[in-house]
Amino acid sequence: MTSPSIVSAPQPAPQNQPLSVIAADMQAVDAAIRAQLHSDVPLVSQIADYIISAGGKRIRPALLLLMANAWGYRGDAHFKLAAVIEFIHTATLLHDDVVDESDLRRGRQTANALFGNAASVLVGDFVYSRAFQMMVSVQNMRVMQILADATNVIAEGEVLQLMNMHDPEVTEARYLQVIRSKTAKLFEAATELGSLLAGASEEQIAASAEYGRSLGTAFQLIDDVLDYSGKQSDIGKNVGDDLREGKPTLPLIYLMQHGSKQQRELVRQCIAQGDEAHFDEILSAITSSGALEYTRQQAQDAARRAKDSTRELPEGRYKEALIALVNFAVERNY
Repeated sequence: MTSPSIVSAPQPAPQNQPLSVIAADMQAVDAAIRAQLHSDVPLVSQIADYIISAGGKRIRPALLLLMANAWGYRGDAHFKLAAVIEFIHTATLLHDDVVDESDLRRGRQTANALFGNAASVLVGDFVYSRAFQMMVSVQNMRVMQILADATNVIAEGEVLQLMNMHDPEVTEARYLQVIRSKTAKLFEAATELGSLLAGASEEQIAASAEYGRSLGTAFQLIDDVLDYSGKQSDIGKNVGDDLREGKPTLPLIYLMQHGSKQQRELVRQCIAQGDEAHFDEILSAITSSGALEYTRQQAQDAARRAKDSTRELPEGRYKEALIALVNFAVERNY
């Protein structure tokens, strides 16, 4: 098998200037990630390095760093825990792409498309277990509890999403439960850990967790919008993947509730069969029904909750960056 070319460690996206305040910290996290990727089994190192090197916004580890710095943390444990957060996220990506049968992520082939499903699942397990090795070394039971609970909730969210696949009867409440479990939980864990490390009060830790949870919700809802309105070159995956995979995301759920009888029947058929042949027709219906505007509004509501939760944060560049990230989450096109 020909070894794929490995790109350099990702840098903050040009549009994502809030991360410039932690540029040096992110380099330390990248170093921690590289150090922990090693395995005596060559294929493990190759696949893990391939997906870690694929780029991406690295929002989750950045959130931990920003929140720890915002609360005045002095130390270096946040580098290791930020790497743990990225490893957990990476493992979910490896498993997700197998479950979803995806072949494109971040603008290039998925690991499962390149190396096969079996290798991707097993290396995902390796990345998960390496994350737990790293968190144990911090020797803080509260940290371990937060990360263990988050990993468990994420797994439940994956199963909930699987149960929702090809089910046109999924309600908005059921879908939002998936978002909270599958996507928002790791955002929440990152910001909760950042404030915990800094010695914040329980009330402050809870507010930090709310920031992450609401930001993660906004982030996923905008992803749902972009799956129907983005460009493949911008979002790094195939437009319409959600429909092809039979995922009833919020724009489709809204159309099922507010569309014409003919539109509802078409959506029902496409979700049930994972049929993207009618994507243009579905997109036209979604656009005319106001489904994308509704989904964006729900993201804006979540963004407001995230901003409200920063009220007690000390004023300064880290708080400003956290607020700017909320704006980025709902204004981005990728």
